[in-house]
Formats: sequence, structure tokens, C-alpha cells
Amino acid sequence: LQVFDEEGKDVTPHPLFHSDPNTVVPRQGKLLASSAYFGATGSVFLSSFSMHQPSGANASLEQKRSCLLTSYNFSDVQVRQEEIKEELTKADLDRRVDLYLTETETIWMLDMPSVVVSVESEDAGRVLERNRIYVDICTNRPGSDRFVEKMMQTVNGAAKNKEVQCDKIIMEDKGMMVTSWDLYDSFHVSEIEPTSKAEGSRTTTGKSSKPHTTKEHDQTMSVSSDRGSTTSTMILESAVLARIHEEEECHSEAILTSENFQQDLFFMERLLMENIFQPKLAAYRQFPVLTDPNVTSDTSGTVAAMKEAKQEKHDKEKKDKEEQKEAFIDPSILSGLNKTPEEIVPPRLEQLWSYVCDLTNGHSVSSMVWSKVNPDLLAVGYGAFDFKEQKKGLACCWSLKNPMWPERIFQCEHGVTALDFSMASPNLLAVGMYNGSVAIYDVRSCNDAALLDSSESSNKHTGPVWQLRWVEQNRGATGDGKKERLISISADGRITEWLIQKRLDCSDLMKIKRTESEKKKLPGEKERKSEALISQQAAGMCFDFHPKDTNFYLAGTEEGHIHQCSCSCNEPFLKTYRGHKGPVYKVAWNPFSTDMFLSCSADWSIILWHQDSQTPILTFSSATAFVHDIMWSPKSAFIFAAANESRVEIWDLSVSTLNPVISRFANPRVKFTSVLFAKNTNCLLVGDSKGEVSVFELQNLAAPNSNKV
Repeated sequence: LQVFDEEGKDVTPHPLFHSDPNTVVPRQGKLLASSAYFGATGSVFLSSFSMHQPSGANASLEQKRSCLLTSYNFSDVQVRQEEIKEELTKADLDRRVDLYLTETETIWMLDMPSVVVSVESEDAGRVLERNRIYVDICTNRPGSDRFVEKMMQTVNGAAKNKEVQCDKIIMEDKGMMVTSWDLYDSFHVSEIEPTSKAEGSRTTTGKSSKPHTTKEHDQTMSVSSDRGSTTSTMILESAVLARIHEEEECHSEAILTSENFQQDLFFMERLLMENIFQPKLAAYRQFPVLTDPNVTSDTSGTVAAMKEAKQEKHDKEKKDKEEQKEAFIDPSILSGLNKTPEEIVPPRLEQLWSYVCDLTNGHSVSSMVWSKVNPDLLAVGYGAFDFKEQKKGLACCWSLKNPMWPERIFQCEHGVTALDFSMASPNLLAVGMYNGSVAIYDVRSCNDAALLDSSESSNKHTGPVWQLRWVEQNRGATGDGKKERLISISADGRITEWLIQKRLDCSDLMKIKRTESEKKKLPGEKERKSEALISQQAAGMCFDFHPKDTNFYLAGTEEGHIHQCSCSCNEPFLKTYRGHKGPVYKVAWNPFSTDMFLSCSADWSIILWHQDSQTPILTFSSATAFVHDIMWSPKSAFIFAAANESRVEIWDLSVSTLNPVISRFANPRVKFTSVLFAKNTNCLLVGDSKGEVSVFELQNLAAPNSNKV
């Protein structure tokens, strides 16, 4: 048969390979056999297939089918070699073969989801509800006190930094001043010693030499006697001078190390400090500043001094009024004080002095605490909060009588993160460190070694001890007497009680477990799968015991939750307060209104809570910086201080709940880390990242009645 197209051309397919029936095909593998079979019989099959098809108008269609069959991949068909010998029957040749073409899977190169949701989709209700909530917020925002302009903090991605650096190379320049006669004397002494030895040997050998004449012998003896007497005189003089010098050094050392001399120096130092800091100390204790008595002997001098003082006071008041006019005063503050801007004198912080010395320079102030019995004794812990900046720490005891040098210095192998004085034994100072160890020092002793250390304890903390406190609790149900317990909280998720015996040992009060966050479900939103927790325990950051019932306490965690716990049980939490989005750095009960407490966090906010409500009452946020520390005023239920990285703030809730009444900015490249109110005066202590503790006087701040809540 021949196949012709519409134009009359012969398009009959011809085989590409003609096999010789007499040749013997060798045995091969299945893959090679199938390919050989296709090469030998594929074209024949196609040619026979095309020859047995009907001719006529469907010739072109049959031609296309034959082309498709030719392009088909017959290598995928596993054919056994025995099938080569089989011949096709007439029925096989007349049978119709159907081929089907299908599409492959679609490969998406770019997918841009739409920002518009169809009204008929499943998420349409949820999107409409969110849009309605946003429109209501925008509508009710103007003129409302519930909305405050603030910036939001986004969650940063988990970054990993790997750094390799060698130890810092310390270079020192050393020099010495030497005069020309010092060089000459040193060189001359080095020549005299070998010369004297040579003269001595020469005189011993001269005794066994040959005899000289009488005249020569007398001359030789006279010269040798003169040289010997000169050398012996010089040796004696040098020995006497050396002995006198040694006696003077021993005498001076004995004077410097004597107890009487040390006591005299101590009194002289106290007198000098009193003379230098007398005006500042008087202002700290709210005493009148004394004037020099020598000036009062001269009447004209007294009058001139009084006029000069009045002029300085007038200039100062004028300057304060000008600064007050230039500065913006919140109308809420003015309405709270019931005064006009011309009548009001703005409250401010006046710096008196700073506790700083060469040893503390460069260390970060991590914690501060007053002595329980001596209001003039301040303990300051120096360490670092960042893991990369860790170095040896310090615990120093400062006194108001000497603001220039600490009374006691305790060197620690690791950075100090927390400390507290004991109430039962006021001489004991407990210190918590970054490596998880706890040490107890005796401030009465001049020795800087620790009395007790937790290094040998098998159950010690494995993370930084962020807070440490001595707590008094009743001994039993009768309430007869109280016992003192040392409590600590650490980043390993444990709240621990320390037992003071021959060595420090501990037992866990509570293991803080992680809790899943409660997210509100919007209308039409599907249920979310529960997130898997990386660690079962949450890092503890701070705690505070209830001022009236020390059986209950609050614990702040790194995940932003505040748990109310009880010492009676270690499982589970009584309540959980959720409001912060970052680690909680400090919690503090109000000393007057004992059902209220404050908390500060790394999310730039301070929250006021009520113990019966798990919803925040007020949220304070005035700066975009971490809030490291807060403290209630010991004189008012409305005033508290807060220290963030950029400034220290004084809030008075009786005046304003939107803005602080006093703000003091930090110096460039300095961050505030902690605050502490003075016990008996209107002063505030602020620690920073450079190791300086500044003492400020609160001026023109009228404290409300502490009994009024």
C-alpha cells in the first residue's frame, strides 16, 4: 500500500532498519535487549501499522498518528528477547490503537497573593470584623484620654553572632630620670670593687717575694699602707650608709603600719571629708548650711557676704523661672497643683555628689541596698548584664562620711548581680553573682574573703542570680518570734531558699514553668496549633514578698509574665498577670496600698496592677528604652522612681498619670541601671553603666499625705 496526501505526494513511511532473518541476536540485559528490540522491530511495526490502515480521506490523520507513534519513547517498555520471535496476527494488525495526550503538572514561577478578599470566602467575616474595629479606634481616638501617642517595638529576628578575638594587649611606657653624677658614681663603684680585690691579692703575694733594699722596702710599705687604709675607709663608710638606710626604711615601715598612725589617718580623713562635703551633706540631711565663722568677725565682710548670697539666690530663681517658661508644662500637672505657670516652681533633681573611685570606674552598677541598722551605710554591687562584657565584679560599702572611697571592698571572681543586708545580723552581706554562686561577707571584718560560699553546694544555681533578699517569716502558727530566710531567684528557673550552716546549702521553693500565651480568637478565625516549648522552665528575673503577709510573693519571668506564688506549696501558681511583651526586670509592692504593685519590663513600659485583677490598671510609657528598675517612695503612696537607659523619672500619680513630673537625662554613652530612695531624706540615688552612683536631692516636690490612698 502507498499513502498519498491531498497534493498527491507519496508519504508512505519506510523502515529505517532492515533486519537480516539469518543473523543470530546475542543475549543481552533487559535494558539493552529492549533498546535493541526497538531498533530492530520498531520501524517495522510502524511500517506494518501504516500499511494496514484504510486509505482515503483519513490518510493525513493516519500520517499524524504514525508520527506520534514514531516519537513515542519505546525505551520505557521492558520487552523480553523471546518476544522478538513472535509474529503479529491479522487480528492484531486490524485492531485499533488509541493514544491520549495529557497535561503535566503546573510549575508556579511567581505567586503574588491578592490583598483583596472575596466576599464569599471563608475569611471574609474575620477581615470585616478587623476593619470595623480599626474604624472604631480611629473614630474614637481624637480627644480621648485613653489613647496616647507611642512607638511600638517589633520582634527582632533571632540573630547569631560569632566573634573570635584575642586578649587585649596591654602596653606600658616606663622611664627613669638619671643624672650624670649618678652614672659616674655607679660606674666608679663597679671599678673600685675589683681593684680592691686585686690589691688584697697583691699584698698577700708580696710577702713571699724576694727581699728588697731597706729604702725600697720602706717606700713600698708606705704606699701599700696608704692604699689599704683608703680602701678600708671607703668600705666602712659604704657599710655604715647601707645600715643607716635599712634602719630608716624599717623605722618608716613600722610607723606606717602602726595602729596609732592608722587611727590618726582615719580621723584626719574624716575631718577632711567633713570640711569638703559639709554643704552637700547638710543639704542631704536637710540641715541649714553653716558659714565660715571667720567671716562673722568683720561686719562689712558679713554684709558683703549676705548681699552676695542674696544676689546669687535671686539670679538662681530668675534662671529657674526662665527655664520654666521655655519648658513645656503639662496642663494636667498645672491643674493638679492648682497654680498658674507663673506661680509654679517646677520640681527638679539637684545633684549633690557621686560615689565613684578608680576601682569602680568602668563597672556597671547592678544593685544598691541600704544597711538595715545604719542609714549612712550603702552597699553597691558592680557587674555586667551582657554575657560578652563579663569581668570580675565588686561589692563595695560606701559611707556618707567618705564619699570618695569605699569603707569595704570585696573582690569577686564574677560580676555581682544582686546583694542585700541581713536584718537579724546586720553585719552580714549576701551577694549573688552572674555565674550562679552566692557568697556571704562580714562587713565588720577588714578581710575581703567570704565567710560562706555556695561553690561546694551540689544544688547551686546554674544561671545568673538576678535578685537576692533576706525575708523575715513567722516560725510557726503561734507567731512567737520570727526567723530570717535568704531567698534568691535565678535565670535557671528556680526560686531557692539558702540554709546557712557550716556551708551554704539550698532547697527549691518553686520551679517556674513556662506557660502558653493566651491569644484572643477573632470571629471566623480557625484554631491554632499549640506551640512546642523549647524549655519547660522559664528564666526568673525578679521577685518581691508581700509587705504584710510574707507567705505570698510575686515572681517576674523572662517571658513577660508575673506569677503570684505561695511559700506553702511549690505547685502551681496562684495567679498569672499577663501584660508585658518582654522580660520583667522588677516588681515592687506599694508599701502603703498593699494590694497594688508596679512592674517594669524591656518592652519600654511600666504597669500598675491590682492583686485581685489580672488586667493592668495603668500603663506608663514615656521613652523608647528599656526600663531597668523602679522603686516606690518611702514617704508617699503616689510617688515612684523609674530608671530607663536614657533618663531617670519621678512619677506622681496624684498629679499626672501621663507624664513624669521630673526627668533627668543621662550623659552621652551612659545608661542608667538602678534607682534607690534614701530612707530619711528627700534624696534619690541613681546608678549608671560607668560605675557611678549619683546622689540627687528632690527639690520643690510636695509629697502628698502618705496615709491617703
